[in-house]
Amino acid sequence: MIRLSNYMPKSGDPSSEDLIASIGAAVMRWQDAAALYDEEVGARLGLSLTERQCLACLTRGPRPAREIAEATRLTRAAITTLVDRLEERGLVRRTPDTADRRQVLVSITPKARRQTAQYYGPIAAAGAVFLAGFSRAELAAIRKFVDGALELQQGQIARLERDR
Repeated sequence: MIRLSNYMPKSGDPSSEDLIASIGAAVMRWQDAAALYDEEVGARLGLSLTERQCLACLTRGPRPAREIAEATRLTRAAITTLVDRLEERGLVRRTPDTADRRQVLVSITPKARRQTAQYYGPIAAAGAVFLAGFSRAELAAIRKFVDGALELQQGQIARLERDR
């Protein structure tokens, strides 16, 4: 039997408690690895954490400044500076919102998509191959876990913000 972490017993079937502890430890290592990868990509592309967060927010489509501010936890004034900086580098563009002419939407450019795709494309492709090895039921369980873990993490962020 392969030990999944220091929390796993060396022999026999692991208990539910051992599996939960092992999953928790593995998720922490996964979070650390993802953060290190994102930092390395940022260094290679000359992007700060906040710039990366902004671009990640925009991968879901054009967004108004207030949504970018929420995603990056910056003030609207700071978002204006951030978007100016990214726009000067050709990574984002501003366009009028067709639904509300008073509002401007920020969107990611093809240049930014190309630059980020060279680093995140291989992960997405390898991840798809990895996930293809699971059954539909296993994929549903993984999706349930990821959704629940995200909700849990967002709840903890909200708790910390309330406790400020």
